[in-house]
Amino acid sequence: MTEEQRHPESGMPPVPPGAAPAQQPYSQPNQQPYQQPAPGYYPSQPMPAQPVGGYVDPAAAGWQQPVQNSTEPVKHRVHHSYIWLGSLQVAGMLIVIAFFSVFSSVIGAIADGESIGRGDGPVLLIVGIAVIVGLIVIVGLTALIQTLSYKHLYYEIGPDEFNLYSGIFNKKRVHVPYQRIQSVNQKATLVQRLAGVCTVNIDTAGGSANKAVVIPYLQNSEAERLRTELFARKQAILSGQVYQDAIPGQPGSQAGYAYPAGHPAAGNVLDMPAEILTDVRGVFGGAAVDTGRVSYEYGMSNKELVLTGLSNNTGFALIILAAIGSVAGLAEQILSTAIGRMLVDNGIDFVTRSFAGNTIWAITGIVVAVFLVVWVFSIIGACISYGGFKARRRDSRIEVEHGLLQHRFHGVDIDRVQSVIVKQSFIRRLLGYCELSLGKIDAAAENSSEDQQKSLAPQGLVIHPFVKMDRVPEILAGLVPEFADVPTESRPVAKPALRRAIIRRGILQGSGFWLAVVVAMGQIVVNAVVSPTNPDAVSLLFFVNTGAIVLYVLCVLLLVLDVIGAVLWYRGSGFAYNRRFMQISNGGFSRESVSFPRKKIQYGFTKTNPFQRNARVATINARTAAGIGGTTLRLIDVTEQDAETWLDWVKPGGSMVQ
Repeated sequence: MTEEQRHPESGMPPVPPGAAPAQQPYSQPNQQPYQQPAPGYYPSQPMPAQPVGGYVDPAAAGWQQPVQNSTEPVKHRVHHSYIWLGSLQVAGMLIVIAFFSVFSSVIGAIADGESIGRGDGPVLLIVGIAVIVGLIVIVGLTALIQTLSYKHLYYEIGPDEFNLYSGIFNKKRVHVPYQRIQSVNQKATLVQRLAGVCTVNIDTAGGSANKAVVIPYLQNSEAERLRTELFARKQAILSGQVYQDAIPGQPGSQAGYAYPAGHPAAGNVLDMPAEILTDVRGVFGGAAVDTGRVSYEYGMSNKELVLTGLSNNTGFALIILAAIGSVAGLAEQILSTAIGRMLVDNGIDFVTRSFAGNTIWAITGIVVAVFLVVWVFSIIGACISYGGFKARRRDSRIEVEHGLLQHRFHGVDIDRVQSVIVKQSFIRRLLGYCELSLGKIDAAAENSSEDQQKSLAPQGLVIHPFVKMDRVPEILAGLVPEFADVPTESRPVAKPALRRAIIRRGILQGSGFWLAVVVAMGQIVVNAVVSPTNPDAVSLLFFVNTGAIVLYVLCVLLLVLDVIGAVLWYRGSGFAYNRRFMQISNGGFSRESVSFPRKKIQYGFTKTNPFQRNARVATINARTAAGIGGTTLRLIDVTEQDAETWLDWVKPGGSMVQ
């Protein structure tokens, strides 16, 4: 071969048209693994060993770029369970609808006095056969549509972007540049877990108008491989390097994890069944894929798991309802003793008065019992939902997975984390615990569903639902060490903020105050319209006025709670900032502290109204990209001097000192 027949730059012999390249990528489990050059590059010398899933510097590796690259992306199809699982889902829905339709028809016929005789047998048989045939036809059509959709549903992993193709008649192609990927999440129902498949969601940074890319029914091993490759390609593009495919069997490819000294990973009784389901991987799950080394990982203890279930919103509603019922019953007893004689003198017997009091107690007891049952089921549901909870740091990614029956996996790059949120509800604050979460950029779901509603929730990615406050620094140091320099010394709100908070929370926004206004207006109208001299109206006036007194007691209780909440807000609110980070805390019965890097602030501004200017206070607002369309964090009634100093700090090129 002459010199002119070799590649002018690399010196490698050219590949004849239609011939396979000299080195093929690793594709079969029993095939000897090869290192695959980056797309569009030829090795000009033997390639050195590279980290798995890592990035190759073309100059250091001695690679040369050819004039043309004819490599075509490979079409990857979803798992074939997309056809039959989707059809079975439709069949299950139809069977449930048919059952309830037949059941309601039978109940209606029985209620009308109709009965089934011997002559009705053939008719019922024909109807049953027609229903079964109809179900079979509908399921068959669904399977046909699923099959056609399956043939047109695939994705490609190109050198610069991920592409998803779908649509039978209306073709759809979604382009996702790797550098725009925000997070790669997985979820799997119980049926999907048994089958070994899952649904993958690729969130991209694009604000509220952006949609998450959904890839349904991927094999578990394929989903793990896809997640690892997408993050690796993104990192390669952002760092200006060339991506190299992960190769099994290379040194350094074994995943592992390390725990802080003296703090082993916590576990609970639901971890074992969750690990069994994960290890089994389902019928078509495939072998586990090495997705990188874990540097930090933790779980939930039995105590944390149970407290997570006990502290849900249903339990809080139960406590409030029980308190209201107790106050109402106590007020009824006081009224019965104090004005009982007056009621007898006015012609209302003791039986009527006792019936009114017993009715209050009976209704309250029934409602509390219903809430108690719902609370027990919600506790069980919360425990199952967080069964097998694990949070870990894997390379530059943060991963959270949980769910015993419906498994959920969330993975996000650290560069997409906008903030760290420490949230304490009333119960968590009493116990000294908190919910720890990360604010990140979210994308809206493709359609209106449960995921769409959850994506609108401002809680972010929960990295621990119920953890002691003194463990928060340890978790942040292991999981997100980039947030280790968060300021701790907070600047409180201005002194006039307490008076303004009492007015704002107790009167302008106070539920007790406005409830008292509504009750007073209703009582005045009823007493003005109904004549007290009418014997038939005496009982009505008694119930109206007695109920008004009970509601006034409730209004006073709510007003006191509003005032206490205003005081707690004043004592627990403030903000802090240093060279790299800012923190805003808003207190009350619940408390939330949000810490975020200065470079993540999109813009900041202050705002005042005439009353604030008179009190020489202002409201500071910081905008980040967290959530769908961004999130504005604000603190009301800081001093004007602190607001001006903060504005000087937040502006580009502003003050860098605290």
